[in-house]
Amino acid sequence: MPERYAASGIEGFAALDRQRREAVTRLEQMRRRRNELVAPRGKPSPEALAEMRSLKEEIRGLEEEAGRLDIDLSAAEMRIPNVPEKSVPRGVNETANRVERSWGEPRRPDFEPAAHWDLGPALGILDFDRGAKLAGARFTVLRGAGARLSRALGAFMLDLHTREHGYEEIAPPFLANADSLLGTGQLPKLEEDLFRTREGYYLIPTAEVPLTNMHRDEILPAASLPIRYTAWTPCFRAEAGAAGRDTRGMIRQHQFEKVEIAMFTLPEHSYEALEVLTGHAENVLRRLGLPYRVVSLATGDLGFAAAKTYDLEVWLPGQNTFKEISSCSNCEAFQARRASIRFRREEGEKPEFVHTLNGSSLPIGRTLVAILENYQRADGSVEIPEALRPYFRADEIRS
Repeated sequence: MPERYAASGIEGFAALDRQRREAVTRLEQMRRRRNELVAPRGKPSPEALAEMRSLKEEIRGLEEEAGRLDIDLSAAEMRIPNVPEKSVPRGVNETANRVERSWGEPRRPDFEPAAHWDLGPALGILDFDRGAKLAGARFTVLRGAGARLSRALGAFMLDLHTREHGYEEIAPPFLANADSLLGTGQLPKLEEDLFRTREGYYLIPTAEVPLTNMHRDEILPAASLPIRYTAWTPCFRAEAGAAGRDTRGMIRQHQFEKVEIAMFTLPEHSYEALEVLTGHAENVLRRLGLPYRVVSLATGDLGFAAAKTYDLEVWLPGQNTFKEISSCSNCEAFQARRASIRFRREEGEKPEFVHTLNGSSLPIGRTLVAILENYQRADGSVEIPEALRPYFRADEIRS
């Protein structure tokens, strides 16, 4: 694809489309002229033969140009984001986001709460220095009770989603091919945020990639919908566009673990499903007793593939702020078109595209951070939420 169109979105697509239409129009005109020259009976004149030879070369050149433009047009189309749903707040950035509801009272303890980047090392459970030594910036080593708390959180979330919310647990590969990332929308536009191997595979940035592509190039029976999947995987992100953001602690890491939930639905049911899926992520926070709010993202803050997104923002008393902990999105048919995921309502009917949805429920690291900051005590110890105690096998962490 020509470099001048590499990041120009709709404008680049429109320019290429105009070029292609012009090339095809000229091609059709020349073909008609060629047909006119060969139509008369008898031997063509020398002038007609010369014009036919000239037309043959021009037609060949225009056919090649139209073919190249077809390829470039398809590539440009892959860089156009989804269309926001009509209820999405209009605005150029996050300042136009709208708070929809909140749950729980933000904790304001009668002592000076510590941020997790101080609390974790003091407890001996977060080791930022060794994470940097082993891998570099934005990596953390979890030790002892920190590693055990991380494991408890993943098991708790999976059990909740599979036993109460109706999801099937999936253990997918942690590497994905380019077709999978093209299907969910990370490629080609977001490639700079991905880690790629020498063999051409990509480390998954989220389990959304393998879960959504479970049914790539398939036609599903309508009776099988909705389909619900969940997975607990590591996630790998270059964070290329996050320079200077959340540099302290565990909020923005190159490697983290996350429990993801995903749905495939009939188109007419997808916005009802978005509320259900978001409610499942909220239920994790409620079970853990973590105050949060639900925010509807504005048009300028939406992800590339999303038609509508709710962010869940958890309260962090050590930082005196709400911080995003989950994004729950309805991608409508955007990913299904790219990945060719369809369904058939009745035998013999034309296939239609499913709607795909996904949500973080929840990232293990950020949830661990929220527990440390919300459940800290004045003496530096941390209480374990009651819902986690059967998994953690203790009711507190002490240094």
